Amino acid sequence: MPSVFETSPTAIPITFVTKSSWDQIAETLPPVQRQFATASAFAAKPGSYLALPAPDGAIAQVLFGLEDEGARSRDLFRPGTLPGLLPPGIYRFANAPHDARLASLAFALGSYRFARYRKADRPAARLVPPDGVDAAEIDRVADAAMLARDLINTPSNDMGPEELAAAAHDLAAEFGAGFACTIGEDLKMNFPLIHAVGMASDRAPRLIDIGWGDPDHPKVTLVGKGVCFDTGGLDLKPSSGMLIMKKDMGGAANVLALARMVMDAKLKVRLRVLIPAVENAVSSNAFRPLDIFTSRKGITVEIGNTDAEGRLVLADALALADEEKPDLLIDLGTLTGAARVALGPDLPPFYTNDETLAADVARCAARENDPLWRMPLWPPYDAWLDSKTATITNAPSGGFAGSITCALFLQRFVEQAKSWLHVDIYGWTPSAKPARPEGGECQAARAIYTLLSERYG
Repeated sequence: MPSVFETSPTAIPITFVTKSSWDQIAETLPPVQRQFATASAFAAKPGSYLALPAPDGAIAQVLFGLEDEGARSRDLFRPGTLPGLLPPGIYRFANAPHDARLASLAFALGSYRFARYRKADRPAARLVPPDGVDAAEIDRVADAAMLARDLINTPSNDMGPEELAAAAHDLAAEFGAGFACTIGEDLKMNFPLIHAVGMASDRAPRLIDIGWGDPDHPKVTLVGKGVCFDTGGLDLKPSSGMLIMKKDMGGAANVLALARMVMDAKLKVRLRVLIPAVENAVSSNAFRPLDIFTSRKGITVEIGNTDAEGRLVLADALALADEEKPDLLIDLGTLTGAARVALGPDLPPFYTNDETLAADVARCAARENDPLWRMPLWPPYDAWLDSKTATITNAPSGGFAGSITCALFLQRFVEQAKSWLHVDIYGWTPSAKPARPEGGECQAARAIYTLLSERYG
């Protein structure tokens, strides 16, 4: 994505105002501009916008409303609406928003448009980087977020397992990373759960594998759920539940976004990225309820529900990752409706037994306005995974604590990693918000990147 940042000595000032600061700021305006604001009934409401005229008819400055400093709820991404409001031109912040760095990032994220299938002109407003803001770092994060959004927004007819692998290959090639893909009989023999979920589709399942960095550096492995479309399998979803299932590879998209940030920043890690890429389809050879498969780890899994397929493909990938005893193992996936019921679409739960990691994740999530909320790996619920005919079931009966039991299922496949983090993301913005257009979304990747930058920068 071309950078939104540009320098200019004549950049148009953007003045941030709140209800409490508006009267004072209004007094500093030239009389004509003050009268224009009064006539326009500008009241500094959060998100309100007004371009004030210069004597020659040009824009003298822009007023933009923010929440008061002590407001109960402040959206630090509110300046992300500006690219869609401003006429073409180069702008600068005349005074400080609540957080200049996040406001600059929001400006960049708010410039995103998905234009693969119809014309959608990208906003032509540019921004002079505020003093003290690292424009290159903002561009790095924004570019990665755009990658995640583009991958998720692309419909499944153009984003199947092969196309997802091609996108991963392109990213690996851009940064000189190694790339491999396991497919066919090799997949069936070595990753039985991935193969079982994807075998009903004529679009072959595969395991994508990217390696990058100095082998002597700490080993960080990222695993992303890459279900390119989820019908629910034979436990078929209703049409309403299937409508946005192109986003079910959101974990993979966000893992690739995170990998882009890590490689672009040249963090001191030995990075591995694993993405099980499948389509959960329906055909005569689809896997069935109460089928039993032996996973890569040797754990036998009874299929309680074919629509709980994401944890199956992640299980085999996590088992492979765990064999290398990574210093940090992270998986992201669009996994459970239970997480959405509990926390909604904007607040993904995360799970870990590493108390230091949990505190660092929560702190970085708050800092980056990339919200995450810790949920417990509650040991008493582990027994709910028991099966009468196999080691475990992928879908415990009863329906309680669905996100927790999914995390506990995945935990069965992680034994040797020094630290493990699981995030149950949604990967989608249901209705547009500042800097976050409706559609595919980059979730958790920015917070985790900040964590990795602090540890391995």
